[in-house]
Amino acid sequence: MTKLFDDPARFADDALDGFVAANRAYVTRVDGGVVRSTETPAGQVAVVIGGGSGHYPAFAGLVGAGLAAGSACGNMFASPSAGQVYRVAKASDAGGGVLLSFGNYAGDVLHFGQAQEKLNAEGIRTRTVLVTDDIASAPPGEIGKRRGIAGDLTVFKIAGAAAEAGRDLDEVERLALKANDRTRSLGVAFAGCTLPGAPEPLFTVPEGMMSVGLGIHGEPGISEQPLPTASELAQLLVDGLLKDRPETAGTRVVPILNGLGTVKYDELFLLYGKIEKLLVRAGLEIVEPECGELVTSLDMSGVSLTLFWLDPELEMFWAAPADTPAFRKGNLAPRRARAVTSAAAAAAQAPAQAATAASISLAATAVEALKVARSVVVEHEDALGKLDAIAGDGDHGIGMRRGVDAAVAAAEKAHAAGAGLEELLAAAGEQWAERAGGTSGALWGAAVAAVGRTLGSKEAYTRADAAAAVDALRDSIITLGKAEAGDKTMVDALLPFAEVFNRSIRDGDGLAKSLRSAADAAAKAADATAVLSPKKGRARPLAAKSLGHPDPGAVSFALIANRLADHAASIERI
Repeated sequence: MTKLFDDPARFADDALDGFVAANRAYVTRVDGGVVRSTETPAGQVAVVIGGGSGHYPAFAGLVGAGLAAGSACGNMFASPSAGQVYRVAKASDAGGGVLLSFGNYAGDVLHFGQAQEKLNAEGIRTRTVLVTDDIASAPPGEIGKRRGIAGDLTVFKIAGAAAEAGRDLDEVERLALKANDRTRSLGVAFAGCTLPGAPEPLFTVPEGMMSVGLGIHGEPGISEQPLPTASELAQLLVDGLLKDRPETAGTRVVPILNGLGTVKYDELFLLYGKIEKLLVRAGLEIVEPECGELVTSLDMSGVSLTLFWLDPELEMFWAAPADTPAFRKGNLAPRRARAVTSAAAAAAQAPAQAATAASISLAATAVEALKVARSVVVEHEDALGKLDAIAGDGDHGIGMRRGVDAAVAAAEKAHAAGAGLEELLAAAGEQWAERAGGTSGALWGAAVAAVGRTLGSKEAYTRADAAAAVDALRDSIITLGKAEAGDKTMVDALLPFAEVFNRSIRDGDGLAKSLRSAADAAAKAADATAVLSPKKGRARPLAAKSLGHPDPGAVSFALIANRLADHAASIERI
């Protein structure tokens, strides 16, 4: 367990501050992560990587010459927000465009995607390359659904080296995609990992057993089997990866044996020796291997093996020099330090929007509604986390708590400044997404802001406006999350909620009665997700474990809807 901290909620930020203090020759802190503290040649492509904290050396440890230009750093095991990614990319941009690269997780895809749209809209050419190396997370015919684990390193390294060599954005993207296509990984765990301050690990492995096919966010493996000897484990990892070798694979390969947190280097070296013999026996030529901690998962006891299949072009970039806090290869000339201006300091404070009296009054109601949502999350935070840990990474409760806490704080600040409803909900939504991270953070943040935009600043509001707000909430979540009914997500509770609410409003019912009917429908639908198999998010590779348990996102939505219905009824009685 992680024992050293002051406040578990600040663990990621405090650790990142300390990392920067220990590596000022390489990195400097910006709002959202870190960027190089040394000069980058004008016109060079900026490779911006990132993900949740808790994986060091990934992601911040790979920022430096010959590798990444910046890293967006989310909370523990939670994707960075779109705002964090945007600010890190802006600070990293040297005029040659930006390549965003990260593991294929739903929250990261949402947040990095939003940042990419904003960067491109501002004229900063931005592309994305997802890492999809984990063979356990989807079959060979569905490689695009695979998640990224330790194969992050090969994609980041090739992209960074190509950028360092002066290749343009098209070429850096092409080479990164090529590296990803030729990278395969498989991991095992002997024990789960524990988030700072948590009383128990995110998952456990029975004594004498091993979990096969784990994720790096504390997701359990897809199967369990008896704990093997080192030779037997080497055989399992090598056989699994050789069966999944790319069609274009030759005979030259980079093996990367990665420790996930608590496996000692002596054990890694012992295991690597067994692996190398098996690869040579299979007729393969070993090229510049890596053995150590490269993409970890806090204190998880486990290892992963990555095979990176080279061609002459990729081999040149793999061998190219790199100089970062955690990954060094060859020699690079020293770089001069540079000054970095934060986005907050550079941006002028936007003037407050004019708002009607009705909008300001409704803004006060919105603050109370957000406080009601917060009370639900606080009450059910631990239960939501445990539900999420069954087939995910267990962070849904803490992520919702961080998001709603930040949303309430932003709403109260905006209301005190006299903001109208749209401005208040925009601030609340932005902070929800910013602080929560993950898929739910992006979805709830976008939904809150969409409600504000739809209601706007009017002289008066009617029941029809309430129906339009619910439509906006529904549409924003479906559009951003790209989930459908039956995917086992929040959408399965949201759709019946919106349908029943709007029908009740059309039938002439009041707000409180419509909310009660809709909340009841959402609760019933959330319970019904227990029989569904997940088709989205981190639970998808663990569909069998998820069966029999409702979806955490659907449950949290239904809980909030029910408490809001109770709140509306209590106001109506006054």
